[in-house]
Amino acid sequence: MRIFKSCVAALCASIALCAPAFAQDSEAPAAEIPKRSVFAGDWVTVGLGAGISPSYDGSDQYDIFPAPLVQGSVEGIDFGARGPGLYVDLIADGNNNKDVKFLAGPLLRFRMDRNNDIKDPVVRLLGTEDVAIEVGATAGVSFSKILHPFDSVSISTDIQWDVAGAHKGRIISPSIAYSTPLSMAIFTSFSLSATHVDGHYADTYFSIDPSGSIASGLPVFDAKGGWKSFGAGLLGAVDLSGDARDGGWGIYAFINYSRLTNDAARSPVTSLRGDANQWFMAGGISYTF
Repeated sequence: MRIFKSCVAALCASIALCAPAFAQDSEAPAAEIPKRSVFAGDWVTVGLGAGISPSYDGSDQYDIFPAPLVQGSVEGIDFGARGPGLYVDLIADGNNNKDVKFLAGPLLRFRMDRNNDIKDPVVRLLGTEDVAIEVGATAGVSFSKILHPFDSVSISTDIQWDVAGAHKGRIISPSIAYSTPLSMAIFTSFSLSATHVDGHYADTYFSIDPSGSIASGLPVFDAKGGWKSFGAGLLGAVDLSGDARDGGWGIYAFINYSRLTNDAARSPVTSLRGDANQWFMAGGISYTF
């Protein structure tokens, strides 16, 4: 499964938080203030790149896949990618230079774990899982001007439930991120995240029933819900014009490490056939207008 989470999308979010502050810095001499920032009104960032991720959650073999990117704000309503899916922030904070901004809105995601591209021949004998359609919500808050006038800390949580009957479970994903520009063209963000799943989710992706044990030779395993993983990510973007305020072309890159824990790590699909250490990397080119 191509575990493409919301990390690349968070890159554009960090740009959105940092870039407007440059254009509205009241301490800058008037002669140095350029034309109005593209982020001060309606804006959209689209991008296309490639990434690598485990072939299933817990695998030690990796797939290469396309990594599209979308993020934007229209009439103060933010929207963007959430892995294979979309979120909308219904709190219209606007694009002004507020020190505190809130996020709350619906979330839709598609989960294709163990649906195809299972590289491990033994795990493949367990069969494939249906595509999950997860519906839920995202909520959070962002605080600006933490260490200097242009940085921010964002705290958020996603919660979603499968409505397609694939795993019939619930996922909660809290995260915290620190975002800051390094120059007028370079932005970075460091994040910490975790994922908590219920018993239905754990049973679908990490349990092995007697028939699966006979087919694969792996031992029977009854996975329970709990904290599935903890992770850390580093992402960045470079505006190719040298000034992010004018939009246009840029490049982005992201690397994330997560560690499976509890029954997600103890499951034979991880402990015997895979690895609890999971890596995700992606990069590409973007355009903001």
